[in-house]
Amino acid sequence: MASSAKQPKRKITEPVLMVADMPSGREISFEITFDDDQKAQTVEQLALLELHKLRFAGKITPQGKSDWSLDGELGATATQACVVTLDPVKTRVDEPVSRSFLARWEEPEADSISEMDEDVESEPLGDQIDLAAIAVEALALALPDYPRKSDVALEEAVFSEPGVKPMTDDDAKPFAGLAALKEKLEKGE
Repeated sequence: MASSAKQPKRKITEPVLMVADMPSGREISFEITFDDDQKAQTVEQLALLELHKLRFAGKITPQGKSDWSLDGELGATATQACVVTLDPVKTRVDEPVSRSFLARWEEPEADSISEMDEDVESEPLGDQIDLAAIAVEALALALPDYPRKSDVALEEAVFSEPGVKPMTDDDAKPFAGLAALKEKLEKGE
């Protein structure tokens, strides 16, 4: 006699899923939290000062007979060096992550790359899905490229060879001087 009860969803806590072991036709839930060694590797890989925590959770859903889609949420707290002062800057990341794994993935033609939807990432379905690698990639994309403390401003830096008058930002704006001259002429000065 067949049971009419729904089969429970499979919950994964390992960072790498073997595609051959994934149940066809069923959603897979996952939740991984990086341990100290994984966090240390990520700190080195992304040139961070610290990674306080990193959690990646979501689900992998079958799409047709051989494709899969991943929808998850990345949560992390990372510390980077301020680009102005090199002081620590802490950033909280809560980022949705979506991927499509296609058995018959084809590399897009160069002409169509600019027309691709940036919200959906598709990649070839290999023999495994590395959740840890996806989490690190998503973290790298979510962190600020130029972290800066909120109370720090980048002042103008002027450099030149000895004996040469340095060029400032104002010198590089020739029309600013013309606008000032025009204003003087209009006032009759």
